[in-house]
Amino acid sequence: MKLGDGVEAAIHCAALLAGVDGDGTLPGNVMAEAFGLSPSYLLKHLKALTGTKILESVPGPSGGYRLARSADKITLLDIVLAIEGREPAFRCGEIRQKGAYSLDPSAYVKPCGINVAMLKAERAYRTALAETRLSDIVADFTADADPRVVAASCAFVAQNQRPQISKARTINERKMP
Repeated sequence: MKLGDGVEAAIHCAALLAGVDGDGTLPGNVMAEAFGLSPSYLLKHLKALTGTKILESVPGPSGGYRLARSADKITLLDIVLAIEGREPAFRCGEIRQKGAYSLDPSAYVKPCGINVAMLKAERAYRTALAETRLSDIVADFTADADPRVVAASCAFVAQNQRPQISKARTINERKMP
């Protein structure tokens, strides 16, 4: 089973966003730079993650992206489905009924064994992805990656995140003499 490159990019970006403080954001072009990706390519995938409520897009000059819910509420399956869609990876075209030796449809009352096996494998794969939370990926990275990589990632987020100021705080600051 081959997943598109967008899945890798989406998971890496979501993991990076898990390190953003509070309501802060990271701009899409900054995440593209972090992973050596084209900004237009990455923005397409960030839009898909936003459309499925995995990410939240914050408009404006200090805007960007942030997780729409906590990392422990986002699974790898959520991200894969956002990027790849909900359709199974294997789609049986019932070619067994179309070839040179095809028979009357009444000969094919049992499901295609290949389709059954492939869908069983897909269910197992999706179950494994559903059991893995984004927070698990981040925790494993923090615990197992080379400390230099962890430090560089944390420094990148700290340097590039954009803090968000609440509207209530802005209004209160304007009232101050």
